[in-house]
Parts: sequence; structure tokens; C-alpha cells
Amino acid sequence: MILIIGLITLASCLSSSEKTMKKHPTKTETTILAGGCFWGMQDILRKIPGILETEVGYTGGHTVNARYEDVKTGKTGHAEAVKVIFDPAKIPFEEVLSYFFRMHDPTTLNRQGNDLGTQYRSAIFTFSEAQKKAAEQKKQEVEKSKKWPRPVVTEIVEASIFYPAESYHQDYLEKNPGGYTCHFLRD
Repeated sequence: MILIIGLITLASCLSSSEKTMKKHPTKTETTILAGGCFWGMQDILRKIPGILETEVGYTGGHTVNARYEDVKTGKTGHAEAVKVIFDPAKIPFEEVLSYFFRMHDPTTLNRQGNDLGTQYRSAIFTFSEAQKKAAEQKKQEVEKSKKWPRPVVTEIVEASIFYPAESYHQDYLEKNPGGYTCHFLRD
């Protein structure tokens, strides 16, 4: 049964990838970023030139077909995250990461603003060895910069299954101007 669910999920991911290629005929890359409530992150990321598409969802945990009602309990292992599709010719992965480290506090373990729990952890989910190396290097740069008073706790892990969040979470701050967010771009 788990194998069948996994194959269905993989087929869904592949068809999603095919849709992306039709929408964006240029070469694209994908990453998944987690840094607290996904609403604020998505709102910032979508406005960055070179980022072609964003989608909020859940990843990094053990519950199959994760949904908000489960993830909010903190028992699924999943993080609220944003899948980011970008054009590396217009914005290199390292620059996407620079924005990521500016939009949240990467030193607070399992917390951003009022949001507390493992689902609000700081994490970069990579799709290649090159992304993993770039993420590790960027994390070290941020740590050495002493911009933050505490050690950086951002996880760098291989991307796994991404479950899109419910439709009411997608583009939430566009639909609800003035809605809750603890994200903004720091200098």
C-alpha cells in the first residue's frame, strides 16, 4: 500500500514537473525552503525577479499525504515550506539563499515569531549535490558574518516528497492583505 501511494505521489510530482516545463520553457531549478509560517515567505519570494513560481506545502516528515490539520500538531515531522522554481540564469541559487537568510531568523530552533514547533524550523531542502554544497557554504557565510547573535541552526537536507498545502493557504497574503506574517527582508 505504501509503495502504491509512493508511486502515485511520484507520478504526481513528475506531472507537476512537466507542467512547469510547459509554463517555463527556460531552464529552471527547484528548491524547497522552510523558515516559519509559509505565508510570509511565499509573499516575499514571489516578488523576487527570476523566481518563476512558488507553492506552499509540507515536507521533511514521515506522514503520508500531510495536511495542515496534521502538520499543525507538530507530530508529522513536516515543516511548512515553500517550493520555489527559479531561472538560474536570472537569479543564481546562492542569491535565492541570500534572500532566504534575510527573511527569517535562522538562529531560532523550531520557531519564527509567534510560531513555535518543529513545523516552523529553518531548513533548506536541496535537489542536487551542487545545491547542497552551495547551501552549506551560504550557511557558513551567514554564521561567520556575525549578523545574528546566536549560531545558525538551519538544516540542510535532501528534498523529499512535497505535499502541496490546501488551496486556502496558497497565495494567502495576496488574498488576505494585512494577514499574519513574521517575515520581512532584513538588511
